[in-house]
Amino acid sequence: MIKENIKVIISDLDGTLLNSDHRISDYTKEVFRELYNQNYLIIVATGRHHLDAMPIIETLGFPIYLVTSNGARIHAPNKELLFATNMESEAVKSVLEMDIPAEFTTVLFKENVWQTNKHNDKLLEFQTELNYVPELVNYKEVTDFDVIKIFFTHESHGKLIELREMILEKHPDIFSHAFSLPHCLEFMDKSVDKSVAIARILEMENYQFHQSVSFGDGYNDERMLTSTAKGLLMGNAPDSLKNKLSHLEVILKNHEDGVANYLADKILNNVSLEAK
Repeated sequence: MIKENIKVIISDLDGTLLNSDHRISDYTKEVFRELYNQNYLIIVATGRHHLDAMPIIETLGFPIYLVTSNGARIHAPNKELLFATNMESEAVKSVLEMDIPAEFTTVLFKENVWQTNKHNDKLLEFQTELNYVPELVNYKEVTDFDVIKIFFTHESHGKLIELREMILEKHPDIFSHAFSLPHCLEFMDKSVDKSVAIARILEMENYQFHQSVSFGDGYNDERMLTSTAKGLLMGNAPDSLKNKLSHLEVILKNHEDGVANYLADKILNNVSLEAK
């Protein structure tokens, strides 16, 4: 990567830009404000819903492009919705009719609420502000299947792999899917991927992937990381992803300000920042 060619900074949120408390550290904010002041295009691309992600990125103190729900939504820096894709309602209904065991937490991402079959404290820990509210439902009684994405959580990664195979066997060509975390399996419309949404933004702004650097820690970041001039894997990424993307550089972990430290060193090396 030649620093002079890089004009775009792209980052995931959880496990990447956010620390262990699911917040952006003061040092990371300082680095990103300097990047913004130097006219770098900054894109945050997350699996989170936009109502959940917006309060987080607002703490940066400047407007940026926001890709959410793994690419199903794009919001402009002024918060205008630029792009939206939902799943096919009949396909969502069909998945919910598959008698998925109750041991899985099943979540529907809807426009203004997330519906879940059970209370899950671990999921609530990800929200430092409850802007995107959970609603406990019985899926046998749900009639509205207008959904952005479905995700499943279980403490066993192996059980989630079994569930993935069961769903894909019935619906081989309808969904895109990814493990955002080893215990979180997500299904979206087949057209949805962070890299596809990012490509739309780059085209609007007259940039290309070879002018971009990206940071991520999950399988939902894979195409994003391999599309950019330089893809950086977080030190806290799963070993299976590090092995799969062994050609990518691994940087410090999210709780060590890995993204900010890398950018301060490689991109902002002519600026005095208070290193952590």
